[in-house]
This record gives sequence, structure tokens and C-alpha cells, in this order.
Amino acid sequence: MTHDIYIYLAVMSAITLAIRILPLTLIRREIKNVTLRSFLYYVPYVTLAVMTFPAILHATQSEISGALALIVGIAAAWLGASLFRVAVLCCVVVFISELIVL
Repeated sequence: MTHDIYIYLAVMSAITLAIRILPLTLIRREIKNVTLRSFLYYVPYVTLAVMTFPAILHATQSEISGALALIVGIAAAWLGASLFRVAVLCCVVVFISELIVL
């Protein structure tokens, strides 16, 4: 059983290194394809959103309060509130909605 874990770790390490090293070694010139550049530009933002969105909904005791905080946070950010104000506002929304739901 423990021998399998070392094989899994070796395969995961090889794949991770290949994903990170191969583009650096194979692509030597500037990427001029607009579609590919746009795709590569948005990859970090999409990755962050995919990791963050489920955590927002499941970090509270009820998914309803997480969804309310998400909606309020998006609206506050859209209206130009600072990151600190959005965070405080979302925390207040979760606190109040948890008091009402429970």
C-alpha cells in the first residue's frame, strides 16, 4: 500500500513538472495569436474563481447566507466599494443572515 503512494507522488510530480517546464522550453518566441494570448491572460483569474466560488458558498453554516454575501459583495464591488468595505459588508451580511436563519 505505501509503495503505491510513492508511485502516485512520482507520477504527480512528473506531470506537474512537465506542465510547467515544457511550455518554457518549447515556446521560445512571443505568442502572437490573439486568441491564445487572451486565453492565457484569463487562466489565473478563472483558476482563482473556480477555487474561491465553492468556498464562499460552503464557508458558512447555510449556503443561503453564503449566496447572499456573494450577491451583496458583487453588487458592492460593482458600485466601486474598496476591497476592505466589500469584505466587511459580506461579513455583516453573513452574520445577520445566520442570526435570522438560526
